[in-house]
This record gives sequence, structure tokens and C-alpha cells, in this order.
Amino acid sequence: MKRILILHTGGTISMSQDADGAVRPDDKNPLLAAGQELRLPADIELIVEDFSNLPSPHITVETMFQLKERIKAAKQTGIDSVVITHGTDTLEETAYFLEITIGNLIPIILTGAMRSINELGSDGLYNFECAIRVAASENAVDKGVLVVMNDEIHSARYVTKTHTTNVATFRTPTLGPIGLVTKSKILFKQELPKTTRYDVDTFDAMIPIIKAFAGMEGDFFKILDQAITVDGLVIEALGAGNLPPQTLAPVYHLLEKGLPIVLVSRCFNGIAEPVYDYHGGGVELAQHGVIFCSGINSQKARLKLLIALNAHLSKEELKRFMEE
Repeated sequence: MKRILILHTGGTISMSQDADGAVRPDDKNPLLAAGQELRLPADIELIVEDFSNLPSPHITVETMFQLKERIKAAKQTGIDSVVITHGTDTLEETAYFLEITIGNLIPIILTGAMRSINELGSDGLYNFECAIRVAASENAVDKGVLVVMNDEIHSARYVTKTHTTNVATFRTPTLGPIGLVTKSKILFKQELPKTTRYDVDTFDAMIPIIKAFAGMEGDFFKILDQAITVDGLVIEALGAGNLPPQTLAPVYHLLEKGLPIVLVSRCFNGIAEPVYDYHGGGVELAQHGVIFCSGINSQKARLKLLIALNAHLSKEELKRFMEE
């Protein structure tokens, strides 16, 4: 008998639409009674917990940390895997936080919905059922944290929300999903490389994200230097990893002060890497100490830097972890 813990956290999957088309949380999560409607294998036991009832934008790093600790406690009581229902706006961030802290502990599956429980074509119950089926699969062991939506299985490392309302919103740029949910099988088609994880006990750090644009000046970086205390910085750079020349002086000043600056690309596909050798190009940025974080987006790079800072890594260890 496989014991699966269900942690409901809120989001569209647990909301309803009113007569005017507005979607809002219900007083009681409708998924709490959903077990009777699901078509699940007989050899699993569901332990259901109403963890929270939060719209996705209300999720914080503290919420993610509490989920991590709850999953660790569940492991100690014989839970085999966990399914988390979650709002889609920040689902990828919660999934990634769990991935780089305890992603190898037990199978952890996140799912959600793009249409509330009473809308025509609601996808919530179906995604929920698929997530439980993946959690029950022996093939999900050692795959890291997974996101199951719309018949696809994605790694938390790379998946991102790509559409505001479409049910096929979750995509993995460049690589695609690592598996599929069919009518009768759970199929995994890709293997992921090993990753370094740090199960931190704190999550304190101020790490803003700044997006580069054509003609950008250095004012944003000067404000960061003068107005607030910043522990790290993530920059969504142009193309493969380049910045307008007017931004460079304040960026290099922050680096000289010891601030870790992580660079990702603002492009949807591809990776950031120091390719271009001109003023503001990636080669120059890397030479000055900017860390290139390839393959993930800015919101995940921010979480990764948060974990690195709270793991109290040395400068060399932090750079290696971020570039991994």
C-alpha cells in the first residue's frame, strides 16, 4: 500500500466562478471531497490535509519553507510521496524551492488548474488525478520535484508558466516535458543530471530582479546601491547575456563591493553564456565577476541565490552552485 500525502494550498484549482465571471476562493476547498470522484488504483492510501487556502500571489518563501518542513515530517511518518495542489502564478517557484532543498527526499508532485472547479471545461480534478497517479508510480522516485499539468510531466528545474489562461500554459523551454501521463501509463522519456541541494534552515535575503531593456541607463543599479540593503541581485539580460554600456559602471561598482550578481537571459528559449566580446558583452561581464546562471529563469535564479546565501557558501562554492 502506497501512502500519499495530499497538501492543498489554494489557487484556482480550489476556487469557483460566480455569475459575473469573477473567480474567488471558496470557504471550503471543493477538492477535500474529491476523492470519491477520482479513478485511482486500489493500492494507494490518500492522507488529505488542508494546508492553506491561499491565492497564488499570496504564497511567500515562508510558505514554501513550511511546506518543506511538513514534507520532511511526513517522510518520518512513512509517507511515500506528496501531491501539492497550488495556484499556478507562483507554482513553479514553490516547486523549484522544494527541488533545490529536498527534491531527492521522496517524490513531490505539484499540480493546479487554469479553470476553477465550476467552470466549463475545468481541468482541476483531471490534473489532480494525474498528479496522484504520477506520485504512485515507482518511476517517479529520484526524478526530483515534478509538475504535472495537462497530461505532461515537467521537471521543477525548468518548467514555467507561459500563458495567462490557457490550460496548456506550463512548458519547459528548449527541453520539453520529461514524461507523459497516458490513459493507462506513466511514461518518463528524459533523464535529468544530478543536482546539488541545500536543505537550509533560514531564508533571509533581499534579492531583487532587474530586467534589461534597450537604452537602459544605470539609475536602477545606483538606487539599489544607495537606497536599500541588498544581499544579491538577479539581472534578466539581453540575448545570450549582454547589457547596455550605460549600466556597466554601477554594476561593476556593486560587484566591487562584494554583491553577488547573477545573470540570466530574458529570452524564453536558450541559455545565458558569455559569448559576445564587446563593451557590455557577456565576456566582459564574466571577467568582472557576474555569475551566469544558464537554463533557468530569473524567478528561479533568485530562489537559487537565496538558498546559496542561506547555506553560507564560500564565494567559489556559490559561483559553482549557481552555474551548475
